[in-house]
Amino acid sequence: MAQRQFDTVTVETVQGDIANQPDLGAIVSAANAELRIGGGVAGAIHRAAGPGLEKECIPLGPIRPGKAVISGGHNLPNAHVIHCLGPVYGRDEPSDQLLASCYRKALLLAEKKGIVAIGFPAISTGVFGYPIEEAAAVTLKAVVEVTPSLDAVRTIRFVLFSDADKAVFDEALMAL
Repeated sequence: MAQRQFDTVTVETVQGDIANQPDLGAIVSAANAELRIGGGVAGAIHRAAGPGLEKECIPLGPIRPGKAVISGGHNLPNAHVIHCLGPVYGRDEPSDQLLASCYRKALLLAEKKGIVAIGFPAISTGVFGYPIEEAAAVTLKAVVEVTPSLDAVRTIRFVLFSDADKAVFDEALMAL
């Protein structure tokens, strides 16, 4: 695990399953606009949470790239799921600003709910095609810029699907 402290917030990276992070108050889903089950991270989270999650999410959508909404965790070990729609790389522009907005808005929702620990995937790096190296740099910069305004949030964990993705995020985190 790579780990750094920014103000009162610890930012860390792990390789693992975002739907199995029982010590976090919220996890973030790399959602589709309709907030439906889908594939990738959103699909894994919806399958683990059970059908109640999709039922709760339907009236919250659709959302636009860069936006975030919050729901309950249902059958997950987390009280909340924050759903973010990341940009499709090369289509939703400006991609970097929309991606950064996802992380900022998710952290502000977590702060508003008093969530102490939150877990993020690498939003938009799967089927949305955002190159992992660029995404890691944009993401971590956005997160570090928000940390001075956080009072409740103390832990921000990046839960990466592969060892290769974790290595990219580790390098970007240590470069800050």
